[in-house]
Amino acid sequence: MEVALTVLALLVITALSGLLGRLFPFRIPLPLLQIAAGSAVSFLGFSVPLSSELFLLLLMPPLLFVDAYRIPMREFGELRAIILSLAVGLVVFSTVAGGYAVHWIMPAILPVAGMALAAALSPTDAVAVNSFLATAKAPARLTQILNGEALLNDASGLVCFKFAVAAATTGLFSLKAASSNFVYVSFGGVLIGAGLGWLFARIELMALKRGYDDSANHILISLLIPYIIYLAADAVNCSGILAAVSAGISIRLTGVMAETQIETRLRATTLWDQLYATLNGLVFIMLGQQLPGQVEQASHIVQSAGLTPWMLPLAILGIQCAMSILRAVWMVANGLVFYGVGKLIHRPQTLPSWRNVLVMTLAGARGAVTLAAIISLPPESDMPERTVMVVLATGVIITSLLLTTFGLPRALALLPRNDGETPAQRELLETSITLLHSAIAALQAEQARQPPDANRTNDTVSLLMTELNERLRRLDPTLDDGEGKRSDSVQRKRDELMLRLRIVRLQRRVLHSLLADRNINDLTERAIGRQLDVREQEFLMELNDLPQLPEPPPAETLIAAVPVERKNAGLRAE
Repeated sequence: MEVALTVLALLVITALSGLLGRLFPFRIPLPLLQIAAGSAVSFLGFSVPLSSELFLLLLMPPLLFVDAYRIPMREFGELRAIILSLAVGLVVFSTVAGGYAVHWIMPAILPVAGMALAAALSPTDAVAVNSFLATAKAPARLTQILNGEALLNDASGLVCFKFAVAAATTGLFSLKAASSNFVYVSFGGVLIGAGLGWLFARIELMALKRGYDDSANHILISLLIPYIIYLAADAVNCSGILAAVSAGISIRLTGVMAETQIETRLRATTLWDQLYATLNGLVFIMLGQQLPGQVEQASHIVQSAGLTPWMLPLAILGIQCAMSILRAVWMVANGLVFYGVGKLIHRPQTLPSWRNVLVMTLAGARGAVTLAAIISLPPESDMPERTVMVVLATGVIITSLLLTTFGLPRALALLPRNDGETPAQRELLETSITLLHSAIAALQAEQARQPPDANRTNDTVSLLMTELNERLRRLDPTLDDGEGKRSDSVQRKRDELMLRLRIVRLQRRVLHSLLADRNINDLTERAIGRQLDVREQEFLMELNDLPQLPEPPPAETLIAAVPVERKNAGLRAE
């Protein structure tokens, strides 16, 4: 019972934090608000003991799985060299150089123990990075690099952390053993995830070909897949995190979701979106829950060691500055290397500007993986610096999140603005135009196959041809005759869709009134309500896809609020 109440309490806090964010007159990033909410309830006495293994198992696999499933595969392939250099090279560099920086800032922490702390701080958190980038309107290329880095650097960071801890506790370190173990953990996790993901997808495709497409079971299996694959990789001491990531990519490449029914796809997308938002909030709330305990530990350390009260906060800021500087140095060096290699192979590369380096540096937020790693440190009998390191790591997590929250939007504002059409918008428009051309060509072929006396079929084809050609004239700027006909067509369509949306919402109110008057039963209301929901979503998507032409005339109110008169036999709109 206690476990159930704890889970329910965490979900309530997650939901309330989202509602509170909308009540403030100014915008507060949701991750920061959730951390504050977690800290507030912890001060009030609600505390959840945190286990490294449970934290990684329950929250991280589905989050990383869906991030990987939705990653742009074309751009990920094009940027693989840059992403790998950050996911592996930067982590190793930050571990070694950061360890000596930690020792310089806190001489009581030996360099090898400092490397363990730096290794835990090296991976950027995929959940935190994605949460901030989703609302920061970062350029697409930077977003793809940062997301790719955050998805892949967990394994390298955890391997470096493992060997640094072993060296700190035993005094032994083997570069050969560390390298071979890194290859085993990383590549083993990737192979297990990709292989099992492909196997699950093939089983699902075989079931679909035999007519088995139960949406509820399909969605349930998709929710279990990241956990199964994570546990399978972890059972053989490989990276469960990389296994979940590679499984998401593997299943995406099989195209299994495209073979399911439309109802399955819609329900799965909705459920995964909700699960992602919920687990994402739980991650940050759990991070916030640890903050009061770490502050209390920090005060005990200060009192017992006779240090000044500002010693630990200054050390946290110093370590954050050191890790940020190391990240910026690697970004610059990485850019120079790629620029030089590009010149040698005659593939010109542009040097990163100081603005891009600043954005990439500020986007290096730490989060769940760092916390999970640092709380798995051995007890103080084996590692005397444990308590101090946990406090420092928690402080750096919070500091990095604050730095990303308040610094990243200002850094992004320094980048050159693109007020015109973005490459993503252009590609979307060109794809829509291509699909329209293919549909028109198919209708023309159908029209040519029909006998001249097939009046009904020809009338249907002609009607569809007229509709598609009108849509093509609205989307394709090359068909604009310069006389304002395209603008008029777009505005007419926008007015039509607004009218349709108002009518659908009116119909929904009438439907609810019919149910309230018991003129229809719940099954009828639910069936027609679902049709209205799909229709409204279709109109909204079509409205958002209309081209944004300069200075459109103001839309008039096409339908006013309609009073509804209730009758025993039904409703009549007046």
